[in-house]
Amino acid sequence: MHRLQSAEGRTFRAWDVHRLPSAEGRTFLVTGGNAGIGCFVAEQLAATGADVVVAGRTAARAEAAMAAIRIRYPAARLRHCLLDLADLAALERSVRELGPVRLDAVVLNAGVALDDPPRRETADGHEAMFGTNHLGHFALTHRLAPLLAPAARVVTVGSFAARSERLDLDDLQSLRDYRPKRAYGRSKLAQTLFALELDRRLRAAGSGVRSVVAHPGGALDSLTPARPGVHGGAAGRRLLGAPAGLVLQGKEAGAWPMVRAVLDPAVRGGQVWGPRVFGLRGEPKLERPQAHYTDRATAARLWAASARLTGVHA
Repeated sequence: MHRLQSAEGRTFRAWDVHRLPSAEGRTFLVTGGNAGIGCFVAEQLAATGADVVVAGRTAARAEAAMAAIRIRYPAARLRHCLLDLADLAALERSVRELGPVRLDAVVLNAGVALDDPPRRETADGHEAMFGTNHLGHFALTHRLAPLLAPAARVVTVGSFAARSERLDLDDLQSLRDYRPKRAYGRSKLAQTLFALELDRRLRAAGSGVRSVVAHPGGALDSLTPARPGVHGGAAGRRLLGAPAGLVLQGKEAGAWPMVRAVLDPAVRGGQVWGPRVFGLRGEPKLERPQAHYTDRATAARLWAASARLTGVHA
């Protein structure tokens, strides 16, 4: 069996997306694990024997996702946790619902992507994408901190869309100039900046918890395999998406970087993982972070603003 050696001299089996290591006895939480890429992350983690918490807004959709996973893995250990990231006041209740659990990894995956105006707001009055994708996860991570195992991983799902965006720290809520695609890209950039700043703060505090960024590349519904009750995978749609398969991929493959970020013992805090081919498709590999991802001054200002907007002081 081919093995690799880390910079610290430790030896690991070469990573194979189709031969995941056992994670029996460990517990993982996936936000938005009831649909899209999150469902495939939950499915692949469940295949390792781990306990997987599918966190989502509705019990019905979570039950459908868990039923689809159990078709492939009948022994999957799954449960649902009600979670609405657009309602900050409800997050504490969601965390209490988890009970006395030790989390070995949290995948911050859930989010919204709006394509058209008008600008929308969360229950707390925040712009919907910034409020859900970033602020919701910022507050949730703070509330989950007491449940994290000593060597847990916080895996934030980034996006290729963040590469071309820059934050306007004076208009984080897109009040002056709302453009949906830009607002989405900025929300994902905010998540990435938060994740890397979180890792710096964890290391400064001497914590063994690691914060990692992983992104799915270009993941299309038309290239995604069917999952009963969750994703149709109609033959006609797959046929239409076939040409895009030369440069993009489906959501099953899009889940691979997040799954590796959770499971691979060679992964380190502060890293960014994505698909191998131009960051758009293929097996996961370590990426060099974009320069604006590592802007510490911007990250510190974003952290302070996020703490103020969520009422979280950490």
